[in-house]
Amino acid sequence: QVKLVESGGGLVQAGGSLRLSCVATGIVFTIGDMAWYRQGPGKQRELVATISKSSDTNYADSVKGRFTISRDNDKKSVHLQMDSLKPEDTAVYYCNIERLTTNRGPQYDNWGQGTQVTVSS
Repeated sequence: QVKLVESGGGLVQAGGSLRLSCVATGIVFTIGDMAWYRQGPGKQRELVATISKSSDTNYADSVKGRFTISRDNDKKSVHLQMDSLKPEDTAVYYCNIERLTTNRGPQYDNWGQGTQVTVSS
């Protein structure tokens, strides 16, 4: 089974930057829409950004102009560049791939394990 492995979280001061990465491990033939979600303390999981197969992007209003999502299909990866971070960006961040095709067939609703981002004031 293909798994999503995330990296890049950590502790940063307000105004700083972090870059999150998520790589699909295993034999993958195609990758559909990709996204980043986050879940802050005591909050529901929310959509942060999406990127389609053709690299069309969408962002939550709260991160527009500060975060940038990108993908590298050859490396089976998606990234989230986070600039001008604020304390309210503190959350566990999860990558998601709606659908991917493996040597064992399609896999749907794929999630990473989550990576903690903490922004201090």
